[in-house]
Amino acid sequence: MMLARKTFFDAVRASLFDGVLQKRQVAGLTAILDRGSIGKTDDRWLAYMLATAHHETGRTMQPVRETFAASDARAIALLDSAFEHGRLPSVSVPYWRRDAEGKTWLGRGLVQLTHRTNYEKMTLLTGIDLISNPGRAMELTVATDILFIGMETGAFTGRRLGQYFSATKEDWTGARRIINGRDRAERVAGYGRRYLAAIRLAQAA
Repeated sequence: MMLARKTFFDAVRASLFDGVLQKRQVAGLTAILDRGSIGKTDDRWLAYMLATAHHETGRTMQPVRETFAASDARAIALLDSAFEHGRLPSVSVPYWRRDAEGKTWLGRGLVQLTHRTNYEKMTLLTGIDLISNPGRAMELTVATDILFIGMETGAFTGRRLGQYFSATKEDWTGARRIINGRDRAERVAGYGRRYLAAIRLAQAA
């Protein structure tokens, strides 16, 4: 079913963006909505992907680097500092440091794609060469493909949308395991429910 886009944007502006939507936020939302109209995406799947991007990008709805830095060099410096001061207890190897080719595999995108192995995996799944140029994960269309493919297939953590949203199941908090365990699970679930409400309002319109 087609969405009445104006109705959708009016609804999320009020419920998720404090009454103001910037052009770049609209562009990011539009990219996800357009990608979601390909095939038969469950409304809840689309809502949860929107919610995930909303959270992971600090609601900019644009691809971001890990730490939200403006450059790879700055992101590396911030991650190094956090690592050296013990603020990354789950990290044993500083994956963000440049390799022999000068490439860094730090987090990028609408979700944080990290480590060379994950860039290799997404290169195979998307058909986009992220190994020659990992910075392509910062392109909106590429980041959108990574978001959808990763969450639909379980490529990020082994968990996929169909395990949490189906004809017999609806688990908004558990779905956070698709990306990052239980981190901020209730918060992202709340975003997802509000995006779903906006989607259904727009469908009805």
